[in-house]
Amino acid sequence: MNGAILQQLQRITPEEQEILDGRNEIDRERYMDTSDMIVDSKKLLESGRLIWVRTHTRFVHFPKHKHNYVEVIYMCSGKTHHRIDGDEVILNQGELLFLNQNATQEILPASKEDIAINFIILPEFFDQALHMMEEEENLIRDFVIGCLCSDDRYTSYLHFKVSDILPIQNLIENLIWTIMNNQQNKRSINQITMGLLFLQLMNHTDKVTAGKDYIEQEIMLTVLRYIEENYKDGELSELAHHMNYDLYWLSRMIKKLTGKNYTELLQTKRLNQAAYYLQHTTLTIADIGLSVGYDNLSYFYRIFKQKYRMSPKEYRTQFSKK
Repeated sequence: MNGAILQQLQRITPEEQEILDGRNEIDRERYMDTSDMIVDSKKLLESGRLIWVRTHTRFVHFPKHKHNYVEVIYMCSGKTHHRIDGDEVILNQGELLFLNQNATQEILPASKEDIAINFIILPEFFDQALHMMEEEENLIRDFVIGCLCSDDRYTSYLHFKVSDILPIQNLIENLIWTIMNNQQNKRSINQITMGLLFLQLMNHTDKVTAGKDYIEQEIMLTVLRYIEENYKDGELSELAHHMNYDLYWLSRMIKKLTGKNYTELLQTKRLNQAAYYLQHTTLTIADIGLSVGYDNLSYFYRIFKQKYRMSPKEYRTQFSKK
């Protein structure tokens, strides 16, 4: 992280000074109504804002609480220890933690060197990011939808161990800098940056731990990664063998977790990829069909038209005019 930004974030805040001077618990009135343990966005966000950042308050224990907003925590230096819905989560330098409004979180005291940034985000901020991800079948997109509708069927947190992924680190730093420096056009910049961040994170689902029904979430991450990498000729039987699961059990699990069977997920990825090639390459339509796994080109034409309400040729023509 930029040294000047980190130096600014390391400063002892007035709240932290109160704790160092002897207060041994959080000041609940700063965060929530004293009648409950729900951290209130109205306490932390100025009226009209959809996103803001603040440094995590060190030196004090945060008891179990929820948020009425989406919280994203980025570890600038050091580490923090969280308990989320019964899971122990250690957030190390360069890692990201996304929590939706259903997550129950507890945070152990952090030391002076443990610098974390809390992003306070209202769900509507994610509209642009959702639009940018609308063609993807992915756990991250599902998580954002879960954040928007507060649906407890969705995972309550995602922990990304991405300290070594430079584009992700740069995007996070850009978000922090733009918000802290109150840059012009900051809402559009931040929403597009968040969309780019999600698109980058979707390329690194091998580095994510998901909360709530962890085993099921891991299964779906493995299935989606396999489809992403093997959409041309990937077979469910091969995947089941690789995962050491019974073929029919895995098939039922995919249907349970996504509402779609393996073939439908595979077809969605193939058609999305075909649409991308039609927009961004000069490959012939026949070559595109073959490259995404369809030897029967008549079938490719038919299912493409079912999805996009136009033929591949019409689709390419439409986008060439934009």
